[in-house]
Amino acid sequence: MKAVQMIVGLVAMSAFSAQAATLIQCGKLVDVRTPRMLSNQTIVIEGASVQRVESGFQTGAAGDKVVNLRTHTCMPGLMDMHVHLTSEYSAKADIEGFRLNPADFAYRSVVYAERTLMAGFTTVRDLGGGDNVNISLRNAINGGVIKGPRVYAAGKSLATTGGHADPTNGARAGLMPHPEPEDGVVNSVDDARRAVRQRYKDGSDLIKITATGGVLSVAASGQNPQFKEDEVRAIVETAKDYGYKVAAHAHGAEGIKRAARAGVSSIEHGTFMDDEGMKLMKQFGVYYVPTIIAGKWVGDKSKVDGFFPELVRPKAAEIGPQIQNTFAKAYKAGVKIAFGTDTGVSAHGDNAREFGYMVEAGMPPLEAIRAATLEAATLLGVQEKGGTLEAGKWADVVAVPQDPTADIKTMEHVSFVMKNGVIYKQP
Repeated sequence: MKAVQMIVGLVAMSAFSAQAATLIQCGKLVDVRTPRMLSNQTIVIEGASVQRVESGFQTGAAGDKVVNLRTHTCMPGLMDMHVHLTSEYSAKADIEGFRLNPADFAYRSVVYAERTLMAGFTTVRDLGGGDNVNISLRNAINGGVIKGPRVYAAGKSLATTGGHADPTNGARAGLMPHPEPEDGVVNSVDDARRAVRQRYKDGSDLIKITATGGVLSVAASGQNPQFKEDEVRAIVETAKDYGYKVAAHAHGAEGIKRAARAGVSSIEHGTFMDDEGMKLMKQFGVYYVPTIIAGKWVGDKSKVDGFFPELVRPKAAEIGPQIQNTFAKAYKAGVKIAFGTDTGVSAHGDNAREFGYMVEAGMPPLEAIRAATLEAATLLGVQEKGGTLEAGKWADVVAVPQDPTADIKTMEHVSFVMKNGVIYKQP
């Protein structure tokens, strides 16, 4: 009798501990590995992982949850490889840098992070923010304190004195102390190593450098090279010691070539990339993260009197409109491309507008989606964990109401968001 009771108890415990699955029935599903569009598929989710993908509309066992997306198109969670979640540019951004406290930026980042997730972006690289707020934001999301995408944070970007990410640009003499490598300002090979090690101490996930001038910094040039090649090489070599990849903001051709030869993992923006630069990027396997939407945005705002400081306005007018053309050339040349927007320049939550610009420039819709999934995961080095809907991968699933191969604008209207097996948005 006791033996029977034990068996019954074990069976009951087993039934109690068995985890119910979530079955997502997809009218269409983007297979980003091929890439191709599949019809009538079911994604089986258990816990935070994909268990399998099956043909047909499966209903599962008793207790399983079924999500009906039979009129929608499903795909892996989207990835944006260039965001700034702690800020959003406006005509007041210049003065806010002096008036707001780190806590003010932190509270704003909570809103921006949730908007990003609800737009279907379940993973992002945050490529630079002050006071390590982006690292704290990452930790809060990972701890379940707030809603947001999976964040890979660079902490503070690295610059040279007066360079694009020098935090004292535009400030009067004496107002702020001279920045050191700990503050992200590098002027030698030794400084380069010191700055990378500080990012490790801060808890960064990767390194971001500003290899050339930029648009929004209060400095004259938007494209001059701002690191010597040996300095970039020292950053890359030191970063490798800590398991870090290096992303390089670069508009000008010479800075792009120096960064590619020195071993960075990605070029951000790449506005004036020339044929030699593209050849080097292909030779060394460097990804291109275009950020077309940011170029469009600054180009449009340059036409508004008083929106930008007068030193910034001509740079925005010159650089912004060029990025989409560069993207078209790089795509045709076979440069590896990963999706990225520089959101925080443009508004958070508008990330998916980038897809339309990519398609407009000649990239087929399925390849654009692949750039925001498998290619982005490969750039991050997490292709074994995410980027596709396959057994054992992250249970990150998004859906849109229409077929993006028929209308890419449907990517701007995400109807379903699941991250790590948790549903955050559904029809």
